[in-house]
Amino acid sequence: MASLVQELIEAGIHFGQRRSNWNPKMAPYIHGVRNQIHILDVRESIKGLLLAKRFLEKCVGDGRDVCFVGTKRQSRGAIEQYAAEVGMPYVTERWLGGTLTNFRTIRERLKRLEELDRLVESGEMKNYSKKMESQLMRERKKIQRNLGGVRTMTKLPGALVVVDTNREKNALLEAKSLGIPTVCLVDTDGDPDLVNIPIPGNDDSMRTIDIVIRELCDAIKKGKEGRATSAGESPMGEGREGRGEGRGEGRGEGRGDGRGPRRSSRAKFRADGGDAVATADAPEGA
Repeated sequence: MASLVQELIEAGIHFGQRRSNWNPKMAPYIHGVRNQIHILDVRESIKGLLLAKRFLEKCVGDGRDVCFVGTKRQSRGAIEQYAAEVGMPYVTERWLGGTLTNFRTIRERLKRLEELDRLVESGEMKNYSKKMESQLMRERKKIQRNLGGVRTMTKLPGALVVVDTNREKNALLEAKSLGIPTVCLVDTDGDPDLVNIPIPGNDDSMRTIDIVIRELCDAIKKGKEGRATSAGESPMGEGREGRGEGRGEGRGEGRGDGRGPRRSSRAKFRADGGDAVATADAPEGA
């Protein structure tokens, strides 16, 4: 833990935006001002990162995927590298409106990409005229550029990991409308209310983004290992029975109407164990 904190400080995670360019909603995460630049509280950054890791590990362990979104130049390399290593979908080129809310259309475009790939692999593309072949290759290249990262996303993700709330606002709003939890690296000019689990930090530093994405992907890797272990040890029937028992017990307690006790949107992502994670006192997310 100490080495991670030192690594984040050396990467400049605590450097925010200029004092004149800030969002007052980020005040709880700001430690002070130096040379007219806001300095973020590293303790809040660590709390957010640990909470996000715990949540993503559980999310992936439950069989859901995580989609990474970061279209700014500083985040593309890290997301493409680490997300590909853990086999998770990502968007680094451009967020197409409706990627989540109009997912059926996105899947249709991906099917079209598969058709074009088959034409190229089988050699049938050469049977078309030069003009038609050129048009089809341009179409294939365009779809691959915009949707290649989500090619393996056959269903809506269980969570979104985003870099920069201002740049990826459309993605966050789509996730919010569908009830998809979001984790985001938020600078002092961002809006933490758009995010379920904010990680206060410098979203313009390539080293900071690299470390944060790396740590989150490590948690995802552990979640996938846990998913594989549970799938190998527990038969499908037992898993369903266990889930049914857990639901019955949870709903029977707390309220007479069959629902469990109300919890804040941020509190439901907090793990039961871990003092460092359980003490995260940031404002509730969207």
